[in-house]
Amino acid sequence: MNHSRRLRALARAPFGALAVAAALLAWAGPRALAQHEGHTTPARQATPTPTPTPDPHAGHAMPAAPAAPQTPASRRARAGLIPEGPVVTLEELERTAAERNPTLAQAAASVRAAEGRRRQAGAFPNPVVGYSADELAFRAPGERSVHGVFVEQTIPLGGKLGKAKRVFEREREQAEATAEAQRLRVVNSVRALYFEALGAQQLVELRADLADLAREAVGITAELYNVGQADRPDQLEIEIEAERAEVELLRARTDWEQAWRALGAMTGDPGLRPARLAGSLEEGGAALDQEQLLATLLRDSPELRAARAGVERARAVLARQRAERAPDLFVRGGVGYNNELLESDGRKTGAEGSIEVGVTVPIFNRNRGGVAEAEAELDIAERELERLQLALRSRLAGSFRGYSNARQTVERYRTQIVPRARRAYEMYLSNFRQMAASYPQVLIAQRTLFQVEVEYARALVELRRGAASLRGFMLEGGLDAVGTAGEGAEGFAPRPGGEAGGGPGER
Repeated sequence: MNHSRRLRALARAPFGALAVAAALLAWAGPRALAQHEGHTTPARQATPTPTPTPDPHAGHAMPAAPAAPQTPASRRARAGLIPEGPVVTLEELERTAAERNPTLAQAAASVRAAEGRRRQAGAFPNPVVGYSADELAFRAPGERSVHGVFVEQTIPLGGKLGKAKRVFEREREQAEATAEAQRLRVVNSVRALYFEALGAQQLVELRADLADLAREAVGITAELYNVGQADRPDQLEIEIEAERAEVELLRARTDWEQAWRALGAMTGDPGLRPARLAGSLEEGGAALDQEQLLATLLRDSPELRAARAGVERARAVLARQRAERAPDLFVRGGVGYNNELLESDGRKTGAEGSIEVGVTVPIFNRNRGGVAEAEAELDIAERELERLQLALRSRLAGSFRGYSNARQTVERYRTQIVPRARRAYEMYLSNFRQMAASYPQVLIAQRTLFQVEVEYARALVELRRGAASLRGFMLEGGLDAVGTAGEGAEGFAPRPGGEAGGGPGER
């Protein structure tokens, strides 16, 4: 039986239009599918398309089988699904985020603010300079009055200034650790969105391949219907398949566009235009070791650094509150002119000097409440460090479980599921060419293969996201508000003008 007679026989069989369409696509379909980007299986050589022989019994010539289609990349470029211009790399996105993400500027400003408070806390109190007048007689103001200027200075004792400065030094360390944590949050978020966009890009290409094959099948079925070798229900069936493929392609395109919108927001560039991303989801590198990750996490985590700085800050606050019980020295001196007349010679007394020295006596207020509060805050900070260490262990266990599951899934898909699904599709297609299998079997195998490819791509995205999160200390939320350190040690924050005070000993 020649090629034309075999096609006519298929057209009269159940699923006739589908079968004929598949027969005409049998030579082009495998190559288009094998060229799907991101897989290591080499493209298979397309079988030459024979020229169909006219059937003398049909009265019409069979439509010619379509020539080998363009490559998927050229079809996608023509359709405008994904721009074929300059590609965007992960490094470029990270640089943009480092320059434009507002949370990083906030974190840097928090460090500068902490440094300003540190400098202010060590400033010596400003002196008081003034004018004084005494013994002003309203009937004779120039005879008995005393006029003068004075300088008054409070000298903190007990190392209060140095201890207050150390409090804010620890606060600056907290701010620096918080800024580093925010940088990692931004980097991790950009990488996660990059992998999502890369996976969405791969799914768009996969769905575009399937939609192209479905559109070609619709065109062939329409030609068969026009020459009376396909029924209207058969044509509707293949059109339904093509429409479903188009719907899935539209969904994949929407997911890809939304992933780029999220990338633009995370990098601080809302006008970022979608483009082709460089890289491959399968470039995952070596497997991660849980024990090594745990050791690195407990040693270098910015969250733990901030918590340790919080403990040291609480200790510095306690030392400062204890120093509050030490008395401060009060010194005042001045010079003036006394208009009172001397009894000895009747002349004015003239220039005079004065000096006052005193200390605060801690009788009623020994700052016991401030010390007790600082001790409690130190205990809270130490317990917080322990809690965070345990919480990070728990988070690592959960994150590594997800990473390990994703890695096992990817490995099973890569070595077992995808090759078998591809092989099953190839075998059904080969049997169909030899008239040993029906087209519905080929269609089911094709659907299975594409579904497996989709699941494989999603597993790769989860694997790459999980690995990036684990390497970045599981910090997420690149647009969340930056955590700030305390605004000052309660009870002895420096007042405007550089004056130390406001402490419990002065209330």
